[in-house]
Amino acid sequence: MKYGIYAPYWTHEWATENEFYIPKVKKLGFDVLEISCVNLIQTYTTEAQLKNLKACAEEYGVTLTAGYGPTKDQNICSSDPEVVKRAMDFFQDLLPKLKLLDIKILGGGLYTYWPLDPSLPMDRERELERSIENMKILAKTAEECDVTLGMEVLNRYEGYMLNTCAQAKEYIDAVGSSHVKIMLDTFHMNIEEDNMAAAIRFAGKDLCHLHLGEQNRQVPGKGSLPWNEIGQALRDINYQGVAVMEPFVMKGGTIGQEIKVWRDVIDDISEERLDLDAARSVSFVRHVFGL
Repeated sequence: MKYGIYAPYWTHEWATENEFYIPKVKKLGFDVLEISCVNLIQTYTTEAQLKNLKACAEEYGVTLTAGYGPTKDQNICSSDPEVVKRAMDFFQDLLPKLKLLDIKILGGGLYTYWPLDPSLPMDRERELERSIENMKILAKTAEECDVTLGMEVLNRYEGYMLNTCAQAKEYIDAVGSSHVKIMLDTFHMNIEEDNMAAAIRFAGKDLCHLHLGEQNRQVPGKGSLPWNEIGQALRDINYQGVAVMEPFVMKGGTIGQEIKVWRDVIDDISEERLDLDAARSVSFVRHVFGL
């Protein structure tokens, strides 16, 4: 198994200069850097820039994965045909870019929009039907680009369509693609699942990606989640994918607003402290998971 961390851990905005973080995460003991797809909209907009990013990752022996929360205007389950078309066009353009970067995993609430706006109408049954129908179309492009789409199971405050692993299993079975699988996140699971280890075992071979974070979104090992039980469940299913830490501990910026981080979660948010916490945490999870 490979271990990674999300680049926005260090930033207040989703788009960042990933060439800076690639050697950093390697030095800290990670195998993988996960990037936000906002980068591919705002920062890495040319083929030359994408190739330079890929070359940097290859130079340091770091694997790249990607995460994204589609906006309301990129919602594949919308009742508005124009929104759906915009969403489908966005993903059809994005997936070849991920292929160029040799990114094999794209995870997030790709089946709807994020973050949830509870003031908007919710018709889960019909939206689920539209989402599955359009995901079947996107799955074909994903298969061509060899990018697995991870349907991230989100807590009730951030999404309403897939809140549990069981719901995600029903969804991917309905899509029926080798490249549409389940993505779990310990932060969300801690809110929604009766038993996190049981949910991991239930996902089994359909688990394509895993996010790690404590109940308050710190790095693993600094909170109260049952990491030994989580590790045993991963060993039970022989999980060979990537486990990416997704901590958010700083207030401010777009990230603080969208993740709802209204205070600094730790007492020191200097880069040195963030680096130290990350290095200690990856050593901790490697030991506890034993994979």
